[in-house]
Amino acid sequence: MKERPSARIRIGVTGPDRGGYVAWFATRLAVWRAGGKACRITPRHPGSLQSCQALIIGGGADVGLQKGESIIEEEEQPDIGFGRRIMGLILAPLIFFARMLFGKRQSAAENEARDRIEFDCLEQARERQMPVLGICRGAQLINVALGGRLQRDLSDYYEEGDAIRSVLPRKIVVLDNDSRLARVLETSRCAVNALHNQAIDAEELGSGLRVCGRENNGIVQAIETGTEWPVIGVQWHPEYMPQLSEQQRLFHWLIRSSRR
Repeated sequence: MKERPSARIRIGVTGPDRGGYVAWFATRLAVWRAGGKACRITPRHPGSLQSCQALIIGGGADVGLQKGESIIEEEEQPDIGFGRRIMGLILAPLIFFARMLFGKRQSAAENEARDRIEFDCLEQARERQMPVLGICRGAQLINVALGGRLQRDLSDYYEEGDAIRSVLPRKIVVLDNDSRLARVLETSRCAVNALHNQAIDAEELGSGLRVCGRENNGIVQAIETGTEWPVIGVQWHPEYMPQLSEQQRLFHWLIRSSRR
């Protein structure tokens, strides 16, 4: 039975003041499909999480803090099936050109302002035990906010070949079988896209976090809390893969968790 609009869970979604429109509309659609209503939060329009029941910390520019480094290798390419690959090939150029057309490069001051508002939102979510989904930059920011560190530039750490950068699900992530994320996605292995320049440092995780997903070369691709506060952070962009049902399950999980 479909939910009435008035019954929809309100989800706060963070983003930049300028640009980020493609990610916002894609996330808004994913939240709507899951039965929720997305409410945009930016530095100039912080709004209030008081009227929201869950939080998404969105993707975007790199988190502007000091990071650590380690050497990692390239991974194998995934195979996700003919039908979903065709759908991805149709969607990918549309998303790519939309991001090129509507994307805006953020200044250092704008990035810092966004860091601050997202740190504040995350603290509010922790105080209220609100479920949180971190997407790409969002996963990284969660780690930093909880005391962890990041690896700055992954392009220098691949020993063979180029790092994959694509809105298509061309990268394989292996999930821990006993993780919350594996239960949510209903799989221990999934194909994802890759638009990031940095990643979470597995040697310096934030307090209460565990690594629950990696590439074959060891790069951290997903984190989660092991406590009553439900938090999942993924390095990829599930909102750009509406053709993959397992990725849509992340937004359904957020809605379900906010009702508990």
